[in-house]
Amino acid sequence: MDQLEIMNRIDELEREIASLPPGSVSVKKVKGKEYYYHRFTAGGKRSENYIDFDAVPELRSQIEKRKALEAELKELKKSIPTPKTTRKKKDSHEFKTYVRIGEQLRNWASPVKKYNRRECFDALHDFVFGEQQDKVFILYGLRRTGKTTLIRQIILDMSLEELSKAAFIQVKSKDSLSAINSDLKYLEEGGYKYVFIDEVTLMEDFIEGAALFSDIYASSGMKIVLSGTDSLGFIFTEYEQLYDRCILLHTTFIPYREFENVLGIRGVDEFIRYGGTMSMGGVNYNEKSSFATMKSAEEYIDSAIARNIQHSLKYYQDGGHFRHLYELYQKGELTSAINRVVEDINHRFTKDTLTKTLISNDLSVTARNLLKDRVEPFDLTENIDQNFVVDSIKSMLDILDKEEQSVDIDDTSAYQIKEYLTLLDLIMEVDVLHFPNVNNREKKVVISQPGLRYAQADALVNSLLLDAKFNNLSVLERNRVVDRALGAIKGRMIEDLVLLETKIAKPRKQVFQLQFAVGEFDMVIHDPETLTCEIYEIKRSREVVPAQYQHLINAEKCAETEHRFGTITGKYVIYRGEPTELEGIRYLNVEDYLKSLA
Repeated sequence: MDQLEIMNRIDELEREIASLPPGSVSVKKVKGKEYYYHRFTAGGKRSENYIDFDAVPELRSQIEKRKALEAELKELKKSIPTPKTTRKKKDSHEFKTYVRIGEQLRNWASPVKKYNRRECFDALHDFVFGEQQDKVFILYGLRRTGKTTLIRQIILDMSLEELSKAAFIQVKSKDSLSAINSDLKYLEEGGYKYVFIDEVTLMEDFIEGAALFSDIYASSGMKIVLSGTDSLGFIFTEYEQLYDRCILLHTTFIPYREFENVLGIRGVDEFIRYGGTMSMGGVNYNEKSSFATMKSAEEYIDSAIARNIQHSLKYYQDGGHFRHLYELYQKGELTSAINRVVEDINHRFTKDTLTKTLISNDLSVTARNLLKDRVEPFDLTENIDQNFVVDSIKSMLDILDKEEQSVDIDDTSAYQIKEYLTLLDLIMEVDVLHFPNVNNREKKVVISQPGLRYAQADALVNSLLLDAKFNNLSVLERNRVVDRALGAIKGRMIEDLVLLETKIAKPRKQVFQLQFAVGEFDMVIHDPETLTCEIYEIKRSREVVPAQYQHLINAEKCAETEHRFGTITGKYVIYRGEPTELEGIRYLNVEDYLKSLA
């Protein structure tokens, strides 16, 4: 393992250790009855909290895991040389945090020299090399969305003189604002102008003391860039300590055009499989085997999303902002609730959705599509053990049914989980309107990371392949079912992607689905200024089939739409084939369409 790999592993360990409980479990006997307590030390103060008997095994398991990770971390740190300053003055100074400067900084940045740049690079570049603004720049987003790479690319753009005034601080979970302040003070006295501080939210006292960076150092001429994966921590900080003194840049949402331009991977199907991170092959949640895929997705939700929420809430207002989710957090079921949300994201976000006994929407859609096949109808329900398949999906997604939960998930809990997922940019909403009452709107919730959604689709496929009854079918029949299942899921995901990216790219227009008593327009783009609209069908097919646009040429539907939203200026089918036109309907290639959005 080279030094770069060691540092990356240290970063992962630090994040995971920060999310696990410290201390130990103690037992006290009172009148012959045993009582369990979580004993730990925080901020120099020893604490002891009572815990329920049912929570003891999980807490012990987490504590043991933390100890094992701390042991691994200790050994890794021994193999890293302590960075040395080349400055002649103050040779006795020892950095209290891990600081890279000079040639060591250039060497650390060099591996990304040939990487293409994300579109948000320009915003960071303008801050670092532009005029002094007395503000800090916050670069934040979920794991593997390119934050550290952006910083490395900025460093590689520096001249030798600028590099001599630059420093990169890698924050660890045991670091404090006091230690950071000591190092920043030394760097300031040494004439350093550009300071990048990575994983700053790992510090327990960051949220409450972040004003230090803007009020003391940015105001005196330093360019401070803060980065980290705990998005909520930055959001809380923006509203309090850094109010009106920071510039936020969120990296989580990665549109198709960036996926193709930066990684060089073309095709909407590939984007569906791997989209959401800036890593080749979607290594975070899409391995080669279906089991590994689902396990990786589960781990990503846990480490990148659920722990993000829990870590930030834990240190914001001393844990006083958990609100209605505190009992779920205490019982260790908040991650399970978040997993359920991600699985049921296309359903109404209500108590019923979160707590009812799981019935996979993907499974029911696949069964209906196979039964309706005009060439060779196939009754999937007669050829699988439905209960077994559903149980397998539940097991893979680590989702608890209502009867298995020790804490009920009510409407308030559901709403608050949705709030945090929205703040993380993991989910976004698109309006669904209905004729004749278009004022009665529903919300279609879309996951912004398609690879994560696709990993859950693989859970369905894996469950089918494990079913003994299904395995009695011939290999051709099995492949046909699997292909149809994934095809149906990809088709719905393409629709979601087009809606989501169009809405983001056209903030001044209204983008929504429009449903009639029979049929719907998959997408409508309404311009309230010109009183015009465009109507779309979105298909995964590569072929041109008249049935694809039957609703677009329906006179009654078009008349209703124009009456409510203005003149229809274009009718389109977005699909995977080549651009063409038929009966006044323009066919647009989906990759070309997504790349045209800006």
